[in-house]
Amino acid sequence: MNRSGKTLLVLALVAVVGMAFRVSWNALRDIANAVGADATAATLYPFVVDGLMALALVATLVLADDDRKFALRVLGTYTGASLVLNYVHGLVPELHGRTVDWGRLADWDPANWALVLLATSLPVGSIYFGSDLVAKVLHHRPAPIPPADTNAEESTKNTMKRSTADLPVSTPAPITPNTVALPRPVPVGFVKSTVPSKAFPSITPAPVVPIEQRAVAAESARPRRATGRVPAVAKSTRPKRTPQQLLAEARKATADWPDAKVTGEGIRRAIHTSPANARSLRDTLLAERSASAKAA
Repeated sequence: MNRSGKTLLVLALVAVVGMAFRVSWNALRDIANAVGADATAATLYPFVVDGLMALALVATLVLADDDRKFALRVLGTYTGASLVLNYVHGLVPELHGRTVDWGRLADWDPANWALVLLATSLPVGSIYFGSDLVAKVLHHRPAPIPPADTNAEESTKNTMKRSTADLPVSTPAPITPNTVALPRPVPVGFVKSTVPSKAFPSITPAPVVPIEQRAVAAESARPRRATGRVPAVAKSTRPKRTPQQLLAEARKATADWPDAKVTGEGIRRAIHTSPANARSLRDTLLAERSASAKAA
């Protein structure tokens, strides 16, 4: 529905509610006169009852959860009370001409006492329930609606920040070799031609060289590469650290880190070691922190 349609719907609702209030106003005014209210109080009495119904309706649209249920109970209670008083006004014709005895709404005494109690308690209830509803509406804070892709972005960032040393390593499936039987070579000397010798000239087979001689010839033809010691310039100048030295450096680097930050990747980057050493140092540091926490 567009904006103009919603506006017309709201205006129609206001008009219907206004006409219904005018009809109910006459009955509630006569009831107020019958229970001892003066002219001014009787004129304002319908606003106390039906006005709180409108306030409870607005609170129902704004509030949520338990507060909304409370507003619905107030709306239902005052709607029922207004209905009862309008019903009594229709049953007692004397109320229309103000000829009824003061404080007399029914012939049966228990029913009269209940109706007088209802009519006189509605203004007090309007003060209490109206104040409570207004306070709930003013203190209401609607819950923010998170964007649809927030969880996806957070999970992606967490996956990218995880250490490669902490990621689970799955065992690769065994590779089954595909063995294919190849045909065995047939020596040339044992092949007999089924074609007559007159069709093709005779071919003299090449001399067979032993395998040992072919291997020696191939090795002698290939130039040998010079071997020797690695130059000192190519070697790393950093000495190899012992496990105790690595543990001491890891303790110093992670002294002010929280437990959640102590990961294999973080230790590896901090002290420049291998992933295996980083995981071992991570387990050792977390065990030391857990033991210190238990001792404290």
